[in-house]
Amino acid sequence: MSKWNIVIDVERCTYCNNCFLTVKDEYCDNEFPGYSLPQPWHGHRWIDIKKRERGSGSLIDVAYLPTTCNQCDNAPCVAKGGGAVVKRPDGIVLIDPTLAKGKKEIVDTCPYGHIWWNPEYEVPQKWSWDAHLLDNGWKNPRPVTACGSYAFKAFKLTDEKMAEKVREEKLEVLKPQLNTKPRLYYKNLYRFSREHLAGSVAYHLSDGREECAEGAEVKLLDQDSLVSSQTTDIFGDFKFDDLPANSGPYNLEINFRDKTLTEVIKLGLSENIGVRFID
Repeated sequence: MSKWNIVIDVERCTYCNNCFLTVKDEYCDNEFPGYSLPQPWHGHRWIDIKKRERGSGSLIDVAYLPTTCNQCDNAPCVAKGGGAVVKRPDGIVLIDPTLAKGKKEIVDTCPYGHIWWNPEYEVPQKWSWDAHLLDNGWKNPRPVTACGSYAFKAFKLTDEKMAEKVREEKLEVLKPQLNTKPRLYYKNLYRFSREHLAGSVAYHLSDGREECAEGAEVKLLDQDSLVSSQTTDIFGDFKFDDLPANSGPYNLEINFRDKTLTEVIKLGLSENIGVRFID
């Protein structure tokens, strides 16, 4: 049977918040019997976008991570919800707004922090991927259609086809060690969860002026094993990404115009090591 999955490309998210606002527009002041009572205007973030800055100076970058209900196959909320939370055959997890009334303990069952308590109606709430719309013929949840950068995509596939997609596109989930088996996947998650090592290469002209070393070959080696190799851009910049935090020591090797510069670097968090002159 085909089941719903969402894939979010971290590299494409621009923090426009269309996804967040779309969910607010859909659920605030609106009740969908059997699916959801109205969402409060304030306090709830059924789609919550995390922000992370990496590096420093001119080689800093910012990544955004939209988070929401993962519709887990091994959902703790289902296991501990006393029948008030159900896993549908199509993969979507629903909190029954009638059966869940008064059960505030359901909020704490989510290890991702994506169930909220609504004090007005005394019910736990979350985003269920617009199940009421999908059941009425919509091809995608509303945030997918509202995402102008195409960071959000929904797929209704068999588990076998989705597993193939995960392998081919190197998709990841949050907190895989929990074994909750989320149906929310991320592409380019390294932009948020891992580190980079960046810097610049320059040289001195005969009159003493400094010039960017465009086209320098920069290698990052773990002992004698090549991690990655690249060529500096017009500004002499380089950046090695998708590195583990607190890793190394690495050997950084720079080659430019028959000259070689080597340096040992141990990486903590993302770092801009500044300019390295090769003369």
